[in-house]
Amino acid sequence: MNDWPQAWSDDNRGSRYGRGSAGAQPEGARVMRQVRRGPAAPPGQGYGGVPQQPSYVNGQGHGGYADDGYDDGYDSGYNTGQVYGGGGGGGRDGGGMREPRPAPNWRRRIKVTTITLVTVLVVTSVATYFWADSKLNRDVDLSKVIDRPEAGEGTNYLIVGSDSRAGMSAEEKKKLHTGSAEGKRTDSMMILHVGGNGDTLVSLPRDSNVTIPSYKGSDSGKLYEGTGRQTKLNAAYAEDGPELLVRTVEANTGLHIDHYVEIGFGGFANIVDSVGGVEIDIPKGGIKDSKSGADFKEGKQTLNGEEALAFVRTRYALPGSDLDRTKNQQKFLSALANQVATPGTILNPFKLYPTMGAGLDSLTVDKDMSLWDLASMFWAMKGVSGGEGKSMNMPISGNSGNGNLQWDTAKVKKLVEQLKNDETVTVSDK
Repeated sequence: MNDWPQAWSDDNRGSRYGRGSAGAQPEGARVMRQVRRGPAAPPGQGYGGVPQQPSYVNGQGHGGYADDGYDDGYDSGYNTGQVYGGGGGGGRDGGGMREPRPAPNWRRRIKVTTITLVTVLVVTSVATYFWADSKLNRDVDLSKVIDRPEAGEGTNYLIVGSDSRAGMSAEEKKKLHTGSAEGKRTDSMMILHVGGNGDTLVSLPRDSNVTIPSYKGSDSGKLYEGTGRQTKLNAAYAEDGPELLVRTVEANTGLHIDHYVEIGFGGFANIVDSVGGVEIDIPKGGIKDSKSGADFKEGKQTLNGEEALAFVRTRYALPGSDLDRTKNQQKFLSALANQVATPGTILNPFKLYPTMGAGLDSLTVDKDMSLWDLASMFWAMKGVSGGEGKSMNMPISGNSGNGNLQWDTAKVKKLVEQLKNDETVTVSDK
């Protein structure tokens, strides 16, 4: 006896799987009919009330379920020969294929990408500018300098390397051979003229014999009348700082100083280390100076911060003493500027920002100095090192009565005239 529910009897199943099919294989997915589950079997029918099993529906006779009222609601869209799961429209053509995607709008993509990159570049540049500008130590007030000569053509920077040990530990002082002397003195002084007819870098020997003029105290504001007192140039800085040094340089040369830039021992070493060292060609015979810590063999070599400081401070191991030292200082500062201005530093943020941070933190400038002025100074020094300008010492005529270096008055006057008029410098320091 057949206990299977009526819908699963052999008579109802037969040998077909779909409407009108005479074969033993099911139709393809394209003509699959919707499967509908019938109601559960009445209690006691089948095995323990097993629910009615599904039957295949084709919208016509259903073997006992044709008149159940569900044909029109559930069979729509599946018994018309459409692809299974395709529904009735939306994104497919009559053959069942997807419509092709529209071609990408490359012009729009390039435009959006360009705008995004430019925006990021502008925002980064502006943020970097304000970050760097905030790091400048604008502590020198040139408005305190009295009786100044008229400004000429071009821009004149007074660049000073001081022996300031501010912020250095005892261990750092020992490592850098700076000693522990109190106060500050100028270890090097240079005038950099930036103009349209070539840039000129003029070193002022620290032992230059100068006359201290009348000046106003930078802190007290008190006027100190000049007495004709002659002394070494670096004594002016030790007496009343940058303002008196600028006043003394202007009074003894007649050249207007537009900007002041100073760096101390520790800052100098940090800048050199931040750029990975600076390559210098040590002259024949090498350099050895126990006072500065210099000990270099001849030939090209890369100096780190400690070695660079020893190199620029070396004095007693050189035949020309202070004059030869100023040439080494010019040589090194130009090489340093050239190193800082390389694409490897400027285009590498992992090197650029540490270099800028180390340099700007270490510099003391005048209140009117801008980042553009500072950048102009470095590019001019880079040009001088590349042969696009001229580097020289202040012309010397010999020793003065007190043992200091006496400037050649005639040559200095001509040099100053050429700088004030922004002419190509023809004066020699020989």
